[in-house]
Amino acid sequence: MFVLDTIAHRLKRGCETMDYPNGPAPALPDRYGGTLKVDGTKCSENCNACVSVCPTQAIFRAEGKPVALDLGRCIFCAACVQICPSKAITQTGDHRMAARQRKDLILGEPEKEQVRLAVALNEKLRKLFGRSLRLRQVSAGGCAACEADTNVLGTIGWDLSRFGIQFVASPRHADGLLVTGAVSKNMVLALQKAYAAVATPKIVIAVGACAIAGGPFINNPQILNGAASVVPVDLYIPGCPPHPLTILDGLLRLLNCFEKDLPRRTH
Repeated sequence: MFVLDTIAHRLKRGCETMDYPNGPAPALPDRYGGTLKVDGTKCSENCNACVSVCPTQAIFRAEGKPVALDLGRCIFCAACVQICPSKAITQTGDHRMAARQRKDLILGEPEKEQVRLAVALNEKLRKLFGRSLRLRQVSAGGCAACEADTNVLGTIGWDLSRFGIQFVASPRHADGLLVTGAVSKNMVLALQKAYAAVATPKIVIAVGACAIAGGPFINNPQILNGAASVVPVDLYIPGCPPHPLTILDGLLRLLNCFEKDLPRRTH
């Protein structure tokens, strides 16, 4: 009877998995600021207010140039947005911010007010990983925030497995690593061994400001300022922590899933 009651309950609830990306993205809370935009034309030459308030040195200025913002270091505290008198730095509300190259996260250069979004893997790798990507998640000194938002993707509302993406228990069963945390010295060997255990070809995804550049712990002598100091990184997903939608967007871009008809579970 218990089994029948469970089945009846599920049928009554209907499908709870979101339509995205075949449908609209889920609504985000009003307080969600999203990725940042830097308009150098509005930046005052003698103003360094945003530089001084940034807790992770994500904002910097070269001599004679407007400010630039490293989205990989940014923890999205919005202190720069609030203090900028000319509104040169603004929040866009856009969840999309994953990039393939580290330099693509630097904003403020000419014709680069916003992040250059990730392009897909080459065709050969997409044929290998598409619809069957297995990832081993490695927390290399994280606070569990990025890990929690990654775990959300496995719930019924997001159902990451419908895209053929799954997290596995062993790197020997994985196609790549998803790294969170600032990579403490105590985790270096574990990360190296996990990477070595993944069969080639393999990919590495750095999730969150800590895994990209050290986050709020940047330049602390006990950390290595992110995954790229130990292993090659193929996808950077900024945030502190990144929203589950930001993580999912990055994964789907990597596999070129936005150009395909994607299934929707009926559970």
